[in-house]
Amino acid sequence: MIAGLIICASLTVVDGDTVKCDGQNMRLLGEGVPFVSGIDTPEIGSHAKCIKERKLALIAKGRLKELLAERGLKVVFSGSVDKTPTHRPLVNIYRTNGEEIGKKLLKEGLARTWSPKRRNKWCD
Repeated sequence: MIAGLIICASLTVVDGDTVKCDGQNMRLLGEGVPFVSGIDTPEIGSHAKCIKERKLALIAKGRLKELLAERGLKVVFSGSVDKTPTHRPLVNIYRTNGEEIGKKLLKEGLARTWSPKRRNKWCD
């Protein structure tokens, strides 16, 4: 697949690190390298391992929703899809000031760095 700009008529939030562009789920990369680094947010709903994780997930999702409400966002496809059965495209979303939204969530403490060998624990 070829990396490049994606045009979304509708861009909505699924959870803190997943968006839906015109019905297609896409995973935020946070300017990471596919399959090497990225961002991770708490799991939502029944996927959460504890109440704390569920609450943190709702906060991250709400903040991402606020950020996606801005005008002039640029969605950039990395050229890779994740290894889940749905093969979500790995994307970066940039604000008009050039800041990448996943990195913003990291700075605000709503996301953590992801790597393939590390599982973030949100319940501790």
